[in-house]
Amino acid sequence: MRPLDELAEIAQKAVSIGDDLIKHTRPEVVTEKSDRDTYTDVDVRIERAVRAYLAEATPEIGFVGEEEGSSEQAAGSEHFWTLDPIDGTANFVHGIPLCGVSLALTNADRAIVAAIVLPYMGLHYSAVEGRGAHVNGHAIHVSKTTELPKSMIAIGDYATGEDSDEKNNQRIALTAALAAKVERIRMFGSAAHDLAWLAEGRIDGAVILSNKTYDIAAGVLIAREAGALVLDSTGVEHTFESAHTIATAPGVAKNLLALIQQGIKLNPTT
Repeated sequence: MRPLDELAEIAQKAVSIGDDLIKHTRPEVVTEKSDRDTYTDVDVRIERAVRAYLAEATPEIGFVGEEEGSSEQAAGSEHFWTLDPIDGTANFVHGIPLCGVSLALTNADRAIVAAIVLPYMGLHYSAVEGRGAHVNGHAIHVSKTTELPKSMIAIGDYATGEDSDEKNNQRIALTAALAAKVERIRMFGSAAHDLAWLAEGRIDGAVILSNKTYDIAAGVLIAREAGALVLDSTGVEHTFESAHTIATAPGVAKNLLALIQQGIKLNPTT
């Protein structure tokens, strides 16, 4: 495989395709995938354009996109690009400027290169495994917060679709548990924002009760390379097989994890 620095540059060029389309295009067609979950013609345009670029730039690497699935190229490859063309599609549809393009290069159960662009913010995040995380070329680090009452915590969206009532009962209980102890709760509606802003120290924790690789792979690597702990809700290290995605500044990790487990009725890991 070619050098990771070269692949990181390719990843940045790939997400810049989506950056331009999001900033200069409004959706014309909104299609329902499932109950209250949609995608747009712009999602598809971005995914197809990025897929085509990466197929030319890295023909030896496979590709998985949120909207149209896996590519046929490099079927036997151990490495895959995984793309969320618009993370925060609902925000995009409603004209709320909290959405982004999220791309990771994965190897087995981990991301090794990551790129996230938040077009309306002008923020370009990047990470290479073992080499730190950056925004617009500057190194970033998680916050040094050590007290939950001084912590701002982002939570993922409430569930839609099948079993959403049961899933949202858990999310509502979690929200109540956090609201009683942390400074503020925020719901940005985009895992890319949650994890990149944790990495940058804007927030102190990101609690996402899901784990879809195209949503979180890039953000997890960026957060880890910035010094975050990224765990499952049981307290073990997060993998692509985890049920949940809990990313936190180290100084509040123990207390935040206990609070999450209390909220969603899990027993701490022994």
